[in-house]
Amino acid sequence: MEYTHLGRTGLSVSRLCLGTMNFGGQTTEPDAHRILDAAHEAGINLIDTADVYGWTVTKGLTEEILGNWFAQGGGRRERTVLATKGYGTMPELGEGWPNSGRLSALHIRRAVEASLRRLRTDHIDLYQMHHIDRATPWDEIWQAMEVLIAQGKILYVGSSNFAGWHIATAQAAAARRDLLGLVSEQSVYNLLERAVESELIPAARHHGLGLLPYSPLSGGLLGGILRRTAEGGRRADEALRGKAERFREPIAAYEALCEELGLPPARVALAWLLHRPAVTAPIVGPRTMEQLAAGLEALEVTLDEATLARLDEIFPPHREAPECYAW
Repeated sequence: MEYTHLGRTGLSVSRLCLGTMNFGGQTTEPDAHRILDAAHEAGINLIDTADVYGWTVTKGLTEEILGNWFAQGGGRRERTVLATKGYGTMPELGEGWPNSGRLSALHIRRAVEASLRRLRTDHIDLYQMHHIDRATPWDEIWQAMEVLIAQGKILYVGSSNFAGWHIATAQAAAARRDLLGLVSEQSVYNLLERAVESELIPAARHHGLGLLPYSPLSGGLLGGILRRTAEGGRRADEALRGKAERFREPIAAYEALCEELGLPPARVALAWLLHRPAVTAPIVGPRTMEQLAAGLEALEVTLDEATLARLDEIFPPHREAPECYAW
């Protein structure tokens, strides 16, 4: 397993991040623990979750599954760079009442304490704001984070679903307080959805943030959906059929290229992200051991310049701003 630094920090993380969103909903706790053990065995040390994950059963369930895994000992917690998120409303914080969500100082404090209890740990390595809060001043947010850092309850702060100007504003406010500020951003980024290349990625690189892309297969569209559909694929593909039809031409060209390369489409999509210079670690969210193994195989794929150019022809890149706005 290759490792890299998370943004401008000294923190070393694996080139793949294990996402846990399916744990508790589509993946049972015993199977989730087996996947987590296998990820550690493969060298993955960055594990991402969120307080709201498990919502199809009950919010907080995924963090509890992780906490039970850590409690088994064997160095599981010590070998993990643990990332979780806060922003959403949670039942134990008075869901439906004011101050049960977003990024007020009150909610941040309550959310962190609740996550620590579920995760059965004394600190969170990377605490991420799950969404931008347009109502709460940055000085309030950073003051709350500052207190939690001083208490040793969180070590680093990251963002998710931010725009480029949100990152710039957050970093300017942190600098006024002599804080490190944001160290990472989670964004949707894949061959089909490259809008972040215009402003978000340039902002992240300028401010030294690591990029943790989620949805690397665009919800399954880049995993060979046309072939599976033609072969009478799974019901899960039915929900994607309308979107697949909208993008049929580029997806068909993509699947043909993957067949030419002799590689599964999912492996190529993930390998492409690993070739992007701004990317720290794509987030893979396996439901099964087989899906984890498939994700790990992408680490062994090298795409040559000719192949990368053909992928750009199929899925055109976004130019950086302001050139991308030109007529």
